Amino acid sequence: MAEPSPFPAGDQGAGVWRLAPAILAAGAFVWFAQFLGPVARGAAPELVLPWVPALGVDFALRLDGLSLAFALLITGIGAICLLYAAAYFRTDRRLGSLLITLTLFAIAMLGLVLADDAVTLFVFWEGTTITSWLLVGFDHERASARAAALQALLVTGLGGLAVLAGLLVMGGLAGTYRLSEMNAMGDMFRASGAYPWIFALVMLGAFTKSAQWPFQFWLPGAMAAPTPVSAYLHSATMVKAGVYLMARLTPALGGTDLWFWTLAPVGGFTMLLASVWAMRQTDLKMMLAYTTVMALGTITMLLGVSTPEAIAAALSFLVVHALYKAALFLGVGMIEKGAGARDYQAVGGLWGPMPLTASVIALAAASMAGFPPFFGFIAKELSYAASGSAPDAGTAIALAALAANAMMVACAGLVALRPFFFGARHCPKDRPTDPVWGLWLGPSILAVLGLSFGLAPGAAGHYLVAPMASAAAGAPAAVELLLWHGVNRELILSLVTFALGLALYAAIDRIRDGLAAAEPGLPRTEGWYDAALAGGLRVARGVTSVAQNGLMTSYLRRTFLALGVLIWGAILLGSDARWPDFRVGFDLIASAIVVLIVASVIVVLRTESRLTAIAALGGVGAAIAIVFVLYGAIDVAMTQLFVEILIVVFLTIAMVRLPPSGAVPFRLKDAAVAVFLGLGVAATALAVLGTELDLRLTTFFEAASYPEANGRNIVNVILVDFRGLDTMGEIAVVVFAGVAALAALGAGRKFAR
Repeated sequence: MAEPSPFPAGDQGAGVWRLAPAILAAGAFVWFAQFLGPVARGAAPELVLPWVPALGVDFALRLDGLSLAFALLITGIGAICLLYAAAYFRTDRRLGSLLITLTLFAIAMLGLVLADDAVTLFVFWEGTTITSWLLVGFDHERASARAAALQALLVTGLGGLAVLAGLLVMGGLAGTYRLSEMNAMGDMFRASGAYPWIFALVMLGAFTKSAQWPFQFWLPGAMAAPTPVSAYLHSATMVKAGVYLMARLTPALGGTDLWFWTLAPVGGFTMLLASVWAMRQTDLKMMLAYTTVMALGTITMLLGVSTPEAIAAALSFLVVHALYKAALFLGVGMIEKGAGARDYQAVGGLWGPMPLTASVIALAAASMAGFPPFFGFIAKELSYAASGSAPDAGTAIALAALAANAMMVACAGLVALRPFFFGARHCPKDRPTDPVWGLWLGPSILAVLGLSFGLAPGAAGHYLVAPMASAAAGAPAAVELLLWHGVNRELILSLVTFALGLALYAAIDRIRDGLAAAEPGLPRTEGWYDAALAGGLRVARGVTSVAQNGLMTSYLRRTFLALGVLIWGAILLGSDARWPDFRVGFDLIASAIVVLIVASVIVVLRTESRLTAIAALGGVGAAIAIVFVLYGAIDVAMTQLFVEILIVVFLTIAMVRLPPSGAVPFRLKDAAVAVFLGLGVAATALAVLGTELDLRLTTFFEAASYPEANGRNIVNVILVDFRGLDTMGEIAVVVFAGVAALAALGAGRKFAR
């Protein structure tokens, strides 16, 4: 019988186009794969383009062992998830936007891992934050999806700002923003008095991104995202960005007591906490989310140990986790598509109608449990060996890893056995069946890779793990991956792990029910987030109720008062303000201008007519234009005069259209603010006249206007070329203000057609 198409009948043409993102990602995977040999031999290709040369910022990309491995995971698993999404949402009208957003996320993630410039890395880091927010909130009609997306955005966005601050401080100390150059200055960073601050900022960003305690709650909440999104973001890409940053900066920041006693305890606690709560879940997707947090905690703990053995173990586990976790997430989606549910209590006995799904999940779960001959077994034994190389607390690290791994064996059993065996068939769908090839092909490849790497560990070690470890350690690393090491401490710990895991699986129902009963009385880790969000909203409402009272005069008063405070603060606190050296003399024209200005101001203050006040205000502007003429600034005078005319005309038109409001009352507090700001502006002008004129900008514009901008009018060149973006922004502000004013004036009025 022919395999059904993953796309609906009559939609085959559109289906082909939906495969385009997956094909592009697969092509990128093949392109990156060609560098496996050269990078394994020590090559590190670079691409450097000037970006902001004045600040020493380049768009710099570098392909070493660590970035290449991540690039292969991002493009390879990305191709699989994009194919899966095209089949999973084949009749969903939102498929196009989903594929575009997933592709943008993949590009941002690629830029992050390839970046060799701190600013470039941050730009792509924030790109993953924004695109992941869109992906988690894909089902935005649901309040839970919107809340989960906001939570992920706020937590990881906060971490992104911390990363930026830490990297900028590092760049300031190093005199370069190139990460490869920073890593060569590790001794300088560790000896610096700023090291604790740099470490705290960078780790805050890494912990938030990779869901380490106390930020681990956002990742399970992000399971509101669709299955292909969860498989991609929460197995090999976004959540790995934090541990990638830790590994990338290990040569620069690692190897200290602060590094070890932060990463190892936090990672270990996160690992154990997530393992316990994984056994509490009945939703298989949520269970996998907690096991992802467990894996991230394990990697963080091992990177904290930071010995060559621990780094190799962490990066081996990173690779194997990406393979089996993406396969399991997609496999759970296959169960949901084929049987109608993903809660293991709602499905059972599916081996008969869904043998392909059961086989794929069994292979991936075996690697997750660490059974031989899967790659997961090798990574687990490496983690046990790494505990023996820890500078302190090696026994505690080994016992914590053993407990967490045992719980992972129990969870792997739940995923692989409960939906398919031990009981009569039951599920929401009357006829459960294996899904179409677009859904099973990708998970099958990943599951088989987990077995293949276990059977051929030498190739995985030589082309992937060893180059990764060398990049993370900052020195060549000798990594030998073997399936059999003989009877040793690691093998005994593995056997104990299997025994404990089987015991936990046998008692899983009692454990689950006990955790469920205890859960309401336990403190919620995300309580601080809820309290901070609620407090922020209360403060925002309070500030809004005071500041946004709906009165334009109030807004202007506060704006002018704040500006006056800033001006007087600069005058009083500054050290360069001096009274200018000039003499006051009598000049008939100047005196006439002063009389005109004073008379106009008096009229503005005393008149009861808004139209008269506007006209008198225009007189002030016209008098100032005359001053510009007297000093030879004809173009500035024309600009001033045109602006005053337009202001008077527009305000007059507006006043005519507004309802009459009666006399304009005199407000003492408004007068006080006006005097305060006016005297401040006058004092500033006098202080400027009393300082020596800095001609550097004048000289630059005089010398550069014609050669660089082909303009002889220096003022026009400044406005159009050197300050072109500023000028465009100012024009846009004026246009938007005008449109808003027209809308406000026309509100509630009906015009004849």
